[in-house]
Order: sequence, then structure tokens, then C-alpha cells
Amino acid sequence: MLGSISYKESIGFPLLSIVVFLPAIGALFLMLINSKRQTLLRCAALAVAGVDFVISLFLLVGFRQNTAKMQFVEKFAWFKAIGSSYHLGVDGISLFLVILTTLMGVLVVLACWRDITSQVKELMICLLLLQTGMLGTFVALDLLLFYVFWEAMLPPMYLIIGIWGSSRRIYSTLKFFIFTIVGSFPMVLGIMAIYFNYHNYAIAYNIHPEYTFDLLKLYQVNIPMGIQAWVFWTLFVGFAVKVPMFPIHTWLPDAHTDAPTVGSVILAGILLKMGTYGFIRFSLPLLPDACREYGHIALILSAIAIIYASWVAFNQEDMKKLIAYSSIGHMGYITMGIFVLNQQGISGGVIQMLNHGVSTGALFLMIGMIYERRHTRLITEYGGLFKQIPWYTTFFVIVMLSSMGAPGFNGFVGELLILMGTFKVSMTFGIVCILGILGCSAYLLWLFQRAMLGEITNPANHKLKDLNFREVMILVPLVIMIFWVGLYPKPFLDVIDPSVENLVAMMRSGPSSAK
Repeated sequence: MLGSISYKESIGFPLLSIVVFLPAIGALFLMLINSKRQTLLRCAALAVAGVDFVISLFLLVGFRQNTAKMQFVEKFAWFKAIGSSYHLGVDGISLFLVILTTLMGVLVVLACWRDITSQVKELMICLLLLQTGMLGTFVALDLLLFYVFWEAMLPPMYLIIGIWGSSRRIYSTLKFFIFTIVGSFPMVLGIMAIYFNYHNYAIAYNIHPEYTFDLLKLYQVNIPMGIQAWVFWTLFVGFAVKVPMFPIHTWLPDAHTDAPTVGSVILAGILLKMGTYGFIRFSLPLLPDACREYGHIALILSAIAIIYASWVAFNQEDMKKLIAYSSIGHMGYITMGIFVLNQQGISGGVIQMLNHGVSTGALFLMIGMIYERRHTRLITEYGGLFKQIPWYTTFFVIVMLSSMGAPGFNGFVGELLILMGTFKVSMTFGIVCILGILGCSAYLLWLFQRAMLGEITNPANHKLKDLNFREVMILVPLVIMIFWVGLYPKPFLDVIDPSVENLVAMMRSGPSSAK
């Protein structure tokens, strides 16, 4: 067994289970509250999300650095007859994604405190159920359990867009549903191929023959290249849809544009990371030969996404759609970092998943705040906002510089690591990344100049009110993260790097390094 991925067989204190299922339990509790008591419903949802966030911080406090081992592991038989277990654990790759998810759970409840007044009970239940699905996806160490959580995210997100979205919400939510569910079908085939391969491997090497979905056991066997080749593409389709990668990205701008603010924040902040997390957790360690063989295709698609997103974003008049296309470009950086298959690139991709969730989530929150006041997202409707709402503009500048990857801000750290990893592999792809950064800076500065600077040309903007206390409290935690990661990334990289080093070592040496 690989010492670096060993785990405890017996279940200890179920901290991860509490973090994962507390929101779902809270959703059940909300069902007992009268739908007319909206304030109580909001407060109850906020309390559940807040407690879940606080509990998740104990993962950070108790996490041991300088090790790649899975921690806070829980494991017991689930579907024993088919070799599936309830198996949870976190490492340096998943820890911050779990904490980001619980933090966003608090912020989205606060964000919809005023702008959504219909079917509040149903919305809060959907948000809490969605949080359980997202958290479970990040901590599942059993392929079947992972797939259950992966699919459990779909219905709540479908309802959030379809019920509380804007005028084209039905079209957008159906598009989101079709793309996601179609992408999931090949995943099932890939998972089953990995499952049966383990059994065949056990027979071939005179090991006790068994079928298992246990990810840590699956890490220890060679999958023949013939199987890796087509399994790679089955998983690739499922993960690429969720990222989303070019050219299967078209559902995202529509979903962002027609989703309510909370839907856009969750999509950008958390859901898109499911795809990149899947590449890191499953594709790279289970299918290393196929990743080396076909990784260049992922790099090409990432490069196209980076350039394409910058060009299209520059031509948008809707602020939300502009940020949606910027999100496609930023995810292109992450997949670029992942598929250069070296430590700098993958570490940059992991920390950039956190950075993108913070920065783009904050941008969607701020667009939601201005939309709540003016009920329009057209850039031409604004101008000179700095004079009328200076605090809003100040926060917007900080988040914008973060998204641009300016030095001293969190985006710079992730982009620098990705650039270092990319230039080790290809000068061409490295130059594409730099051009994408320049493009991102151009369209964000263009947005800022048109919306925030100059004179107030629209009389309706004279009535705008600056950020209130609730809105400031939503943005402050994200701004703290922006500067913390940007100015002192060491604590984050100290957690991430050991797991990434182990992943790279597994890809190079494979199961032959088992002790």
C-alpha cells in the first residue's frame, strides 16, 4: 500500500459527515416552518449555514500539514455486496474547497435577504440541499458515492435557475440540465470500467478478488492503456461540461445571465470547480498515461478558451454576461495548469480554484447589488458611479484587480504558478496565457471606465444608495481572502503542495512505488 495515501479503516468522530449533512438536516427543519414567516426562514437558513461554516473551520485547525495523507477519514460499509463504502476524507487539494463552499453558503443567504421575496422557503431549502451535494462531492473517496453527490447537485441548481431566474430562465435551466446530464452518462461508463478493471487486476496478481469503488484502492492498480484511453474521454466529457471547457461552454453564459444572483455566485464560486477537481482527483492519478497522451488536447482547448473568452467578453454590454465569459477564460487557466502535469501548474490550478471562487463570486455579488438598485445590468445605463457610491466602487476596484491577477492580489499567485508550470512545457501556451491576462485586464478596465468613472449621465443614478451594512459584511470576508492569499500565500501552499507533490509522484511512478 502507498504510505502516502493510507487511511484509517475505522470511523472516528464524524466531523466531515456533520459538515456535509448539516445543511440537509437544516433543510428538513425549514420544511416545518410556515412559508409566510420569511424572516424566520432566512434567519434559520443563515444559522444553519453559519454553524456549518464554523464547524468546517475545525477541519483547518486540525489539519496536519506536510503530509499527503487523507485526513478526518470516515469509512464504513454502504453497499457491501457491490464493494461500495461510505468513505470520506480531505487532503490539501480539497480542504480549502470545502471551506470556500461553507463560506459561500453563508454569503448567498445574506445576498438574497432582500431581492428575493417569493417562495423564500423553497429557495432556502434548495440552497441548503445544494450545499450538501457540493460538500459531499469534494470529500467522497468512493466513486459511487462521488457520483451520487455529483448528481444530487443538479436538481437544486435546476430549480434555483428555473424558478427564481429572469425571463429566459426556462430555456437556460433546460440547457444547463441537458448539458450536465448528458455529460454524466459517459462518466458512468468510465466509472464502471475502472470498477471492473480492479477486479481483473486482483485476479491476475493473485490478490483476493473483489469489486470496489474505493478510490484509494483504485489508485494502487495499473489500468491498461487500452482501457485508460477511452475511460479518459468518458470522464473528460463529464468534467469538461461542468468546468465548462470550450466548445461545450455555451450553457454557462445563459445560465449566469438568467440565474438569480445567488445562482450565479454558486455557479462561479463552487460548481465550476467540480470539473477541475474531478480532473485532479480522478483523471490524473487513475489515468496518468492517457493524461500524458491526450493532455495536449486539453491544453489546446484551454488556450482557445482563454483567448476566445477575452474577445467575447470585450464585446458584451451586459455586465453579468461579461463576467460569465471572463469565468470561462479563468477556468481555462486552471485547466491549463492541471494538464501541464507538473507541480507548479497543478498547485497553481488548485489555488486558482480558490481564487476564482472568491473573486468571481464577489463580482457576481456586486453586480447583484447594483441590479437590486437599478434593475438593469446594461453597462450603458451607468457611468460616474464613483461619485455617487464610492464604497461600492472601492470594493469593485479591489475585486477587479484580484480578477485581473494584479500583484498583491490573490489572482496573481495562482496565475504566476500556472505560468511557471506552463512555460516549462510550452513557450507557445505560456504566451497564450500572458495574452489572456492582458485581455482580461483590458475588458475589466473597460467595464470599470464605462460604469464607474466620468460624469453621471443617467439621472436615475443620482438616486443610488451606497453599500449598506449587510452588503459590506458580505464583501469583507472575500476581500480579506483576496489580500491574504495575495500577500501571504505560504499557509495555503503549505497545505496544498504536499498533496500535489504526491499526485505528481503517483503519475510518474504509478503503483510500482507501492510499499
